[in-house]
Amino acid sequence: MIVLDFEKPVFELDSKIKELKSLNTGDLSIIEDVKRLENKRKKLLRQIYSELTPWQKVQVARHQERPHTSDYIKALAEDFVPLAGDRLFGEDLAIIAGIGKFKGISVAIIGQEKGNDTEGRMKHNFGMPHPEGYRKARRIMDLADKFGLPLLTFVDTAGAYPGVGAEERGQAEAIARCIERSLQFKNPIIATIIGEGGSGGAVALAVANKILMLEHSMYSVVSPEGCASILYRDAKKAPEVAGALKLTAQDLIKFKMIDEIVEEPLGGAHRDPATTIKAVGDKIKVALLELSDSSDLKLRRNEKFLNFGRER
Repeated sequence: MIVLDFEKPVFELDSKIKELKSLNTGDLSIIEDVKRLENKRKKLLRQIYSELTPWQKVQVARHQERPHTSDYIKALAEDFVPLAGDRLFGEDLAIIAGIGKFKGISVAIIGQEKGNDTEGRMKHNFGMPHPEGYRKARRIMDLADKFGLPLLTFVDTAGAYPGVGAEERGQAEAIARCIERSLQFKNPIIATIIGEGGSGGAVALAVANKILMLEHSMYSVVSPEGCASILYRDAKKAPEVAGALKLTAQDLIKFKMIDEIVEEPLGGAHRDPATTIKAVGDKIKVALLELSDSSDLKLRRNEKFLNFGRER
């Protein structure tokens, strides 16, 4: 497992526990030592994760071993059929989109995919979509609306790809059209921020009736590094500006920018992906049931986003 700097004391305890268990002598004193160290580890992990700074939460949100969109689809969706291409330029593997069943309900699913290893991250462009990715997402929204399907989105991107080619092909326009299409969508939309929610690249898939956010994920108008580079011309000041950006789930729930926080297992989603995915699935199921009985979903979604930033 990749160990973050502030997790090193826990890693040291893990090593000691593993070493004692490897002795396997059946000695009662060793068994007691293992139990004592495991309890100490649990308390330490709880203490560390209850006191995370905004910058530390950014690091957890970016942890490579957190479950990704493909993991959620594999665990939660049945008979998933991926759909490719934007019918204009080409395919973009940074966004996975398709049709499947969630808890027996036919749904459309769209999400950014970062990849689980070096090869996968290169293949999926580290989860940073090109314009064709957002146009593909809009095409799937059209399809879902036509057949009356709810839309589930999974947000996990540092932001839309900022390359020259992407800008030449209309990156800003593609994102804007995706947001516009979300606002016109007639059926329920449930968005879940599972890792990074970076800039307009995240908002394009997060214009929803219900916005869920994992406990240690982040959602911001700009990355801490980007903000530090703009304000101070020094990306190394990212830890300082992370707090000012109010990018944590705990900050955003206060501002009513998100609707609900999904609790992560002790030590973060990367320590127990299966439990995390199940928790997200349970929350989505509840949200779907709530929204299925609702009327004026389109109107309420529009009002929700038009009211952002206004005093209530």
